Amino acid sequence: MTRLTLHTAQSAPEGSRPFVEKVQANSGFLPNLIGVLANAPEALETYLTVGQINAKGALNLAEREVVQITAARIHGCDFCVAGHTKIALKQAQLPDAQVIALQNGDATGDTRLDAVRVFTEAVIATRGAVDDAALAAFTAAGYNEQQALDVVLGVSLATLCNFANNLARNTVNAELQAFLPAQLQNTQGKAHAG
Repeated sequence: MTRLTLHTAQSAPEGSRPFVEKVQANSGFLPNLIGVLANAPEALETYLTVGQINAKGALNLAEREVVQITAARIHGCDFCVAGHTKIALKQAQLPDAQVIALQNGDATGDTRLDAVRVFTEAVIATRGAVDDAALAAFTAAGYNEQQALDVVLGVSLATLCNFANNLARNTVNAELQAFLPAQLQNTQGKAHAG
């Protein structure tokens, strides 16, 4: 159970209500992250606005999801791991095995996606002060300065939602439970066993 107020569209503060209603209409359910962020209308608006800006960057959807899953894993946010796993599988169409590897912090077998994962890890570990070798490895994989900064942008977005979920101790919505690491790995194992 969350330790911060988990708002609904009806209970959300007036400044948050339009955002909550829009997310619920677009998602078909109200993610607990949104219900918690509704406590601070400016935090909710920032999260949604930065998410839209992040989507316009130079990283494609799969690469953006690598950043989000990696950050959520490092920050210990199961909610965001599950939510971004769903996007990685359903929208970015990444294979199960690659997403499971990302959830575990392992190599995916895709050189470019692995470069994004490793660079994201370095950005978080060094608070952006990556060494020359880390930046050179990222650019050697075909990325440029804009994409390096887009990783930083993605990490900033992830930090807001990861830390908000961790502060609230949000539970993972039922709609996202199947995308938790243990669930996804069990599903993949059953598919191969059957």
